[in-house]
Amino acid sequence: MSSSMILKRRVLALAAAVGGALLMTACGGGGDTPGAPTPVPNPKPTAPTTTCSAAGIAASTNSALPRTVCMLTSNGEIVIELDPAKAPITVANFLKYVNAKYYDNTIFHRVVPGFVAQGGGYTSGEVPKTGGGSPIKLETNVGLTNARGTIAMARTPVADSAVTEFYFNSVDNNVPGSSTNLDYVSANQPGYAVFGRIISGLGTLDAINAEKQLGTGGLDRPATEVVLYWAIQLK
Repeated sequence: MSSSMILKRRVLALAAAVGGALLMTACGGGGDTPGAPTPVPNPKPTAPTTTCSAAGIAASTNSALPRTVCMLTSNGEIVIELDPAKAPITVANFLKYVNAKYYDNTIFHRVVPGFVAQGGGYTSGEVPKTGGGSPIKLETNVGLTNARGTIAMARTPVADSAVTEFYFNSVDNNVPGSSTNLDYVSANQPGYAVFGRIISGLGTLDAINAEKQLGTGGLDRPATEVVLYWAIQLK
């Protein structure tokens, strides 16, 4: 990414967008702001295990959907089911990075209490993760919604711009007319592409959401880095 492109995308995770919706920006960490406080590295940088738990595997087995992923974070495990029937491009893109181990040892660089937890683009120290591929087509208005516990792709103000960054909805961000509605509204407000949901480990998302935040100027970042140790496809 060129320096000019980085500069253009150095905006807050939650900037006011057209129509009052909130912008979920990819490719721009909080550390881009000069003088902003920096999160402390997680005291447990190494994964305590390299395999999904029995409970996580059982949740995957019981899922009616054909694709599932297990993630281990420094706050616990999350298992998600993915919906390739409704969001085939987005699911294929996400699984590509999962199977390439792209998400291993990344961080949740934005955690907004009562809103979202966003990751997939930075490593410890808020170092931008390189090696992402081409942007994908936005898949919204397909019957999936930004409800609590769902996973969706972050993007720039350009609709077809998602690459690697994703976020979990900590609450229902799908209320029509709400300033925090992230769903499709119109061609001018196309929303953000949901492609799956948590089927085990919703408490882990709540724990990430409850992390102590940095002070003034912290730009919705946890005081201690939340690590995504690994993500593996179960089926």
